[in-house]
Amino acid sequence: MNRLRNLGPGLLVAAAFIGPGTVTTASVVGASTGYALLWALVFSIFATIILQEMSARLGIVSREGLGEALRTTFDSPVVKVVSVLLIVTAITFGNAAFETGNITGAALGLETIFGLPTQVWAVAVGLGAFALLASGAYKLIERVLVGLVILMSVVFVVTAVLVLRPADLGNILAGIFAPGIPEGSLLTAVALIGTTVVPYNLFLHASSVQEKWSEDVPTGRALSESRFDTTLSIILGGVITLAVISTAAAAFFERGIEITDAGQMAGQLEPLLGPLAKYFFALGLFAAGLTSAITAPLAAAYATSGALGWERNLSGLRFRAVWALVLVVGTVLAVLGTNPVAAILFAQAANGVLLPIVVLFLLFAMNRSNLLGDFKNGIIGNVLGGFVLVVAALLGLRLILAAFGVVE
Repeated sequence: MNRLRNLGPGLLVAAAFIGPGTVTTASVVGASTGYALLWALVFSIFATIILQEMSARLGIVSREGLGEALRTTFDSPVVKVVSVLLIVTAITFGNAAFETGNITGAALGLETIFGLPTQVWAVAVGLGAFALLASGAYKLIERVLVGLVILMSVVFVVTAVLVLRPADLGNILAGIFAPGIPEGSLLTAVALIGTTVVPYNLFLHASSVQEKWSEDVPTGRALSESRFDTTLSIILGGVITLAVISTAAAAFFERGIEITDAGQMAGQLEPLLGPLAKYFFALGLFAAGLTSAITAPLAAAYATSGALGWERNLSGLRFRAVWALVLVVGTVLAVLGTNPVAAILFAQAANGVLLPIVVLFLLFAMNRSNLLGDFKNGIIGNVLGGFVLVVAALLGLRLILAAFGVVE
């Protein structure tokens, strides 16, 4: 029970990746490939646990965020400047892409309930998120929104239990232990990884653990509690994603139905909710989108400020400029997007392509003896981190080559 009471930062990480991007991507995965890409989900959960544990350990031991650690990792001024620019670019661009998915997801939910084009609602969501961030009032509604997301997650899990048949077990095991990428689903596979292993979560986690476990808490105890928090929370997030894939596979894959809007996705929940499924799903998608639309720009501002050595002050001009830039770019891209589901899928894929850059710099920081002492990465940690880096890099490279027609 004591360990359960210490859950916190890990739940924030799980809540961050259970957004509209995950719900949409997992729905598309289930509808288009059935259980064939479950290996990508298992890899994503494994990778997230490995990387978030490193990030949490960095924050607890060094009392620094990932951005600050990277700024002091390299001695060469040229390498230092290039590395900071790469990280700032990756986080800003990645979060702008992620923000596009967040705003589009929230707009998609509102369109399903009230009508009017997604683009109109995207502008409204963008303006609403901007006003909430500028005023600080977002904290007042954050708990309500998170509660709605949790409720939607529980409904997905219950529905999955209802629709899964004994015959599906073999397909699930095959999807996990027989890795493969069905024709035309490379973008979807990378998107599934990109929506689960979220680069900005590495920056958020390193900072949030410092608030949860102060310097007064013995390091060994803090690390033990943090690992339990991280592992349990992310596995729970993975179970929710698995439930979404399973309900979509049962509802759409066998009938060959392609998902193009939120109303269709809501069909997954009809076995439990009947005609109310459409409105419940849309409300949950809106809540997940707006919550993530607020946290993603803030995370980008924290990460950029740390990497550039700026004061991490919520009212600071440069801090506000970063989150405003991410929010504006995300809103504009959401408004320009023609197919909301395709836009969300692309945003998650962009995150997957940028992931190897952030992982590489995290591994550099985790091998610094002068920063972490006896708590730096050992051989096992580096091998596991290296495995995640190689797989993510190969998938990202293949997606880029496929975009230029070099490979199919």
